[in-house]
Amino acid sequence: MSRKPSQNPPPYRHHKPSDQAVVTLNGKDHYLGPFDSEASHTEYDRLVAEWLAQGRRLPAQGEEGQELSVGKVMLAFIRHADQYYVKPDGKPSSEANAMRCALRFARKLYTHLPVRKFGPKALKACREAMIQAGLSRNCINGYVARIRMMFKWAAAEELVSPEVFHGLQAVSGLRRGRSAARETEPVTPVSDSQVEAIRPFVLPTVWAMVRVQNLTGMRSGELTIMRGCDIDRSSQVWVYTPATHKTAHHGLSRTVYLGPRAQEIIAPYVRKNPFGYLFRPEDAMETFNMNRRKNRRSPMTPSQAKRKQKSNPQNPPGDRYTTASYRRAITRACDRAGIPSWHPHQLRHTAATRIRKEFGIEAARVVLGHTSAEMTEVYAEIDKMKASDIMARVG
Repeated sequence: MSRKPSQNPPPYRHHKPSDQAVVTLNGKDHYLGPFDSEASHTEYDRLVAEWLAQGRRLPAQGEEGQELSVGKVMLAFIRHADQYYVKPDGKPSSEANAMRCALRFARKLYTHLPVRKFGPKALKACREAMIQAGLSRNCINGYVARIRMMFKWAAAEELVSPEVFHGLQAVSGLRRGRSAARETEPVTPVSDSQVEAIRPFVLPTVWAMVRVQNLTGMRSGELTIMRGCDIDRSSQVWVYTPATHKTAHHGLSRTVYLGPRAQEIIAPYVRKNPFGYLFRPEDAMETFNMNRRKNRRSPMTPSQAKRKQKSNPQNPPGDRYTTASYRRAITRACDRAGIPSWHPHQLRHTAATRIRKEFGIEAARVVLGHTSAEMTEVYAEIDKMKASDIMARVG
């Protein structure tokens, strides 16, 4: 049975052969100067403080006097990102994986380059590699910002000179129409006819998710983790508080209000799973198979009736839909319906546009959970028909 490491820092010790003070950190002895001198105690305090600040590890050092490379800084930064970018519940967030995706271009080109030599031209070379890989302009700007973030962290940890990070700040983001990077189309609302077109080609559970998101404008991530125990049903309008959400790490709260129509959709799911996830692939397949058996034209054979469900299927359904599986279900339904593919995030734009048109930008901001109206402007399209009617009267 392994012993739990002590929470106390390694002790200040006397190295008798040299009459020096010594402390052992991560298996390596560090000599601090003459034993019991003021300078040795100061050096001990400094080393232990840095060791604790680094998570009981000393800052990365070059091996055998060699200069620290970009690759070694990356390893240290990824170790930091895995510990830092976590959700309030302790689960890893997607940002650590995004960091890895961004750094793979620098790793491919400059792993062995001394870190002090990584300057603006090197960052531009990484950016050009991203363009050649077919990434969109917005994605490239985000990846470049993450590479700069690594060097900012490295400067704070004294792994690289601050001048290196300041030099990288001179590389500005790509501008629309002024680079060879691929441009993406802005996210637009999806029409009611396109939403209705997929209805025959999705499971009832997925269709319920589509309707709820279209009514409330909540994010897909908030929809897929909805549980009965997270919904306050004590008032006329139900209040859903997601267990986690996109801006939780900023200390912000998120509240989703469920009106009568949304309540009618989710009520059966709440009754079935009052404490678990409401939208479960297992329940969806059970309903699908039950309806298929009920609507079959030929009678079921005795062998089929006795056939049991596999106890250990090769790909068992998860305990809830994920944002990816939810999106794939809609994409497949669009293909089967013969319509242009749309994705769940467009439903959030649809709800924002509808609410803004009827109740104004501030109401849309509150419903969507934005901290500023400027962000809501991105989601809620301006009602051009209203502007046209106004100008027809006054213009």
